[in-house]
Amino acid sequence: MADQQTEPRLSVDLPVRIWGMSAEGRPFSQYAHATNISSEGALISGVETELKVGDVIGVQCAEKKTRCTVIWAMNTGPVKKNQVGVKLVADQDCPWKSFLPLDGATVAIADCNRRRWHRHKISLPLELRDERVNAPFRINATDVSGNGCYVESMLPLPLGTMLRVDFWLDSERIKITAVVRTCDPGVGNGIEFTGMPPETKERMQTYLDAIDPQMGVSAPKPE
Repeated sequence: MADQQTEPRLSVDLPVRIWGMSAEGRPFSQYAHATNISSEGALISGVETELKVGDVIGVQCAEKKTRCTVIWAMNTGPVKKNQVGVKLVADQDCPWKSFLPLDGATVAIADCNRRRWHRHKISLPLELRDERVNAPFRINATDVSGNGCYVESMLPLPLGTMLRVDFWLDSERIKITAVVRTCDPGVGNGIEFTGMPPETKERMQTYLDAIDPQMGVSAPKPE
């Protein structure tokens, strides 16, 4: 089916976060890449969840969030996973507007705008403690980097919630502070490790990078 575009799309490799409900009715949240963009929509690659035409998903680029409708979806195999074409829902602001060229000019996305901390799809057992109530609970992070993680929850914590986080990095027990940076109702929270020293973040990232997520290797669990 021909797609009548009102403007040319810009080829990019722009990290984005997407979330919503899968074709099977299950909540999901993940990081993917917008590989071309316009002020009206985008092509998103590396989507791990099966989506269908008409689904409405959340999309975040940098600090800006929007809602988009899936206008087509294609399974591109195990390497590129799924690709989806999305169109901004009416009255939604374009989250990647600052990356679009003006008056036909070209634009390059600087390295500083790419994700510094590559996230890994591994299972990392955490103990979280909400500092307001001091009641710990255990949960598995599903999306982890040296700077933070994502935890799935039907009842996510409010934005700005301060946390104590306890987990194992190889054979070392890590106890740090963290803060809830994103809240997706019915899906989960994005958490930033604010109390982790830079050298520990780098060491954790190196450790995670050494684990091939394609092999399904999980981080060690606390004994």
